Amino acid sequence: MGAIQNIPPNCFPRHIAVIMDGNGRWAVQRNLERVRGHQEGAKTVRRIVTECARLRTSHGGPDYLTLYSFSLENWKRPTKEVGFLMEMYVDYLRSERATMMENNIRFAQIGRLENLPDGVLEEVDITLKETRGNTGLTLVLALNYSSRGEITDAVQAIAKRVKAGEIKPEQIDEQTIADHLYTAGMPDPDLLIRTAGEMRVSNYLLWQISYAELFVSDTLWPDYNEQDLHAAIAAFSKRNRRFGALDHTNTLR
Repeated sequence: MGAIQNIPPNCFPRHIAVIMDGNGRWAVQRNLERVRGHQEGAKTVRRIVTECARLRTSHGGPDYLTLYSFSLENWKRPTKEVGFLMEMYVDYLRSERATMMENNIRFAQIGRLENLPDGVLEEVDITLKETRGNTGLTLVLALNYSSRGEITDAVQAIAKRVKAGEIKPEQIDEQTIADHLYTAGMPDPDLLIRTAGEMRVSNYLLWQISYAELFVSDTLWPDYNEQDLHAAIAAFSKRNRRFGALDHTNTLR
């Protein structure tokens, strides 16, 4: 708690996005099957989600936590591993709904629903309905997600509106595009955390992270803990966020 104890509420990120990397490497380093890494990674999800919900209550932020859970590219992984991940999502949503309710967490999902097993879709739907009245942290799972796919879907939706005469091409602006993304109505992430030391954004929220602060941790996701999260938030609170303008840091904080 020491790293964030004195951070004022206005210096907390409103929306944290996380690329949870390193589950497989964690398992390989221990001569375990890769699925064991995913199991341990799920335990980390619970810790980080619960801590973000607590920080929202005690420190005024964050409001949103978006986790990159399964990408469109992940279908290229071995069939056994993909099947296990799908089963794990079902188990996670079933087991964590009580935790979400206890912590006033609202659940949301972004990504293409097609190709997902019926069991996953059913649990997603149940979790959305049961938690929609909650007013605390919004937990967003990016499931069967690709940022390029998201932007493609948005462009197609806008094109259909143009064809139908609902909007003129010259009326299309950045807000129009944002309104047709999966994240419509959500604030853009202002902090992007990637674990396992990788220096890439992996087709994740490419439009939305245009002005996000990046924080890369060398820690593998199964080993990531509350102190690591606090370190990322503390680093964010010290960043000079000018958005192309002059430095007003001293006058704002």
